[in-house]
Amino acid sequence: MEPIIATQDLEKVYRIGRVSIPALRGVSLTVEEGEFVAVMGPSGCGKSTLLHVLGGLTRPTSGKVLVDGNDLFALSDAERTRFRRHKIGFVFQRFNLLPTLTARDNILLAQHIQGDGCNPHRFETVTNMLGIADKLAQRPNELSGGEQQRVAIARAAICEPKILMADEPTGNLDSESSAVVLNMMRSVNQEFRQTILMITHNPEAAAVADRIIEMRDGQIISK
Repeated sequence: MEPIIATQDLEKVYRIGRVSIPALRGVSLTVEEGEFVAVMGPSGCGKSTLLHVLGGLTRPTSGKVLVDGNDLFALSDAERTRFRRHKIGFVFQRFNLLPTLTARDNILLAQHIQGDGCNPHRFETVTNMLGIADKLAQRPNELSGGEQQRVAIARAAICEPKILMADEPTGNLDSESSAVVLNMMRSVNQEFRQTILMITHNPEAAAVADRIIEMRDGQIISK
């Protein structure tokens, strides 16, 4: 079976005036379907750029990205947007919840955007698993950081994307909330067999994953 994510010789160079700043230097990797993989490294090593490229948010300077058998950057912008909507859920360090909506409506917004691609019965399953079923009437400013992140995970997972991509999902949380969120992500991975690619600089967070890919200076040093 082919890996769900595969890259070949990824390069990403940012240009500021006449200055070229390499962020990715020949990155090749594979992620198998159902894996929970952590990409770990210090700030500025290129790990967030890698996630943005793998998620189709940033175009690489060169190299190839295959996601679920699709050459991501051979797609048009519109095709890539549709592909992301159906195949990839994103969880970010900043929870990106809409402050005027309740937790329930923040989650349901993802189902609304997805349209017919969502299973209406999954809402109860996901919110119970993530321990937020009793928080659904509250707005983000009435929730703790850990609760907000669990709402964000529910929003990302609700429409059953094959892949969840998480960028420093515990970066704004204390150690206790971090442990809860990481355990919940592990539960989503195991229960639904969703592939998870998590970016982190924290070895304790990375230890929850099946496999750790380490980056330095835009390169993979171990995988």
